[in-house]
Amino acid sequence: MGKSDLAIFGGPKAVQSDPGDIFTWPRITKEVEDAVLEVLRAGKMSDIDVTEKFEKEFAEWLGVKYALAHNNGTAALHAAMFGIGIRKGDEIICPSITYWASCLPVYSLGGTVVFADIDPETLCIDPNDIERRITPRTKAIIVVHYLGMPAEMDAIMDIARRHNLKVIEDCSHAHGALYKGRMVGTFGDVACFSLMSGKSLACGEGGMLTTNDRRIYERAIAFGHYERHHLLTYEDLKYGAGLPWGGYKYRMHQLTSAVGRVMLKHYPEMMAEIDKAMNYFWDLIEGLPGIRSHRPPKGSGTTKGGWYAPHGLYRSEELEGLSIYRFCEALRAEGVPARPGCNLPLHLHPLFNTIDVYGDGKPTRIANCPPNVDIRQPYGSLPVSEGIQEKVFSVPWFKRYRPEIIKEYADAFRKVIENYRELLPGDTKRSSEPVGGWGMTRMIRNP
Repeated sequence: MGKSDLAIFGGPKAVQSDPGDIFTWPRITKEVEDAVLEVLRAGKMSDIDVTEKFEKEFAEWLGVKYALAHNNGTAALHAAMFGIGIRKGDEIICPSITYWASCLPVYSLGGTVVFADIDPETLCIDPNDIERRITPRTKAIIVVHYLGMPAEMDAIMDIARRHNLKVIEDCSHAHGALYKGRMVGTFGDVACFSLMSGKSLACGEGGMLTTNDRRIYERAIAFGHYERHHLLTYEDLKYGAGLPWGGYKYRMHQLTSAVGRVMLKHYPEMMAEIDKAMNYFWDLIEGLPGIRSHRPPKGSGTTKGGWYAPHGLYRSEELEGLSIYRFCEALRAEGVPARPGCNLPLHLHPLFNTIDVYGDGKPTRIANCPPNVDIRQPYGSLPVSEGIQEKVFSVPWFKRYRPEIIKEYADAFRKVIENYRELLPGDTKRSSEPVGGWGMTRMIRNP
């Protein structure tokens, strides 16, 4: 195969077929429309009756005692932090490679964050880096099941037990994923799910907090759900009933609840089809040099649920140093929407280094630390997180199992890799576009 066969040099694209609805998400059916219209026509947009049904069904699906719906995943994470008792001067440990909502709400509680590095294979928080980040001020570990990959919960829960730390699971990328046969979101003290329209369980704009701990549940109610204060049973919480303790109004809009009930009913079958499609794609190209699948080992009982924002791992040394930028450029020419990078490392953003949000006279990151304690983490402190942008790339997120179409995308990868030497002369080793981003959903939109 010569240079002219690569699409980047004028050859025919590997992807020729119209993908149809293989990338269409969410699936808006008449059942969804009818559920929304029922709420609209009844004028119940700001009530909670539909939301309460959604919560009950979500808790049953996950296998937990309590679910509390929020207006977005960020609010759910904020309430979870309050729920476990985070207060001024407390520290949480969180991976630096994640969406900002995993940790940033801690600022408003007077707490702060210490970042841990990630494992270069799972892209989740590295248990081996957690323990050395623990101080007398540490109160919790935030676990993010990043890009649908379950974190190493056995090791993390062992650390939490030994150091008497709470665990918040951020499951916003991993609805329905399993860790060794058990649903993520059932290991920690409390879990949170984003349900915005880009997620694998897409309900509109919403979030869910889940827990088996009644006190965490009630504290979350006290914090941002004043209309449910009649559910409070703890005397110290009942004493302050009637007004939201955080000053927040975090209830879910019932149009989201209506969509969520329908989506949840059909999610297991949709998730299974996505899983089948994505595993088929990776099976077709597994073993090619330069790339690795970002998925659990087969037969491990660990799965990726709906495969939110799927990525692959890049190994440039196996392709004579071909940069990820040139690699993705060639894939895009073949019709594959591949982009290098993922979430940018949070610990390097000014918000975690120099910005004084609340006028404390010092950066908010260290505003409530003890005197002469500076927990900021400069460049070089988290090497895996800082170098990950050139080692991961987005792959198509197939929502339907259409083997003949999926094969065309897999063929594009094979075509580029088999002819990578033709790409070396024009490789500038750098990108003309920004790599990675503070969000994720906008980065992985398929055509």
